[in-house]
Amino acid sequence: MDFAGFIIELYQLTGEDLAEVRSRKDGHIDHLALDVRDIGEAFRELKTAGLTIVEKEPVYLPFWEKGIKYFNVLGPDAERIEFSERLH
Repeated sequence: MDFAGFIIELYQLTGEDLAEVRSRKDGHIDHLALDVRDIGEAFRELKTAGLTIVEKEPVYLPFWEKGIKYFNVLGPDAERIEFSERLH
């Protein structure tokens, strides 16, 4: 869903992912995602800053026209924040 540059991703979970979400006692928002212009630079900066990065390197997904790359960091209470770059 895209409204004036504000994008909400909706996707349906299945199997183990769905069971994990249904077992949560708190809200069901999976993560917050932020767009970046250079995923490699963002990854290096956050790694250097000492944040806990979930992935070993940015991950490619075949979304949009040319795909995206993303990675997640963990906040102080294990909340996940995704950084993603839409590839052009």
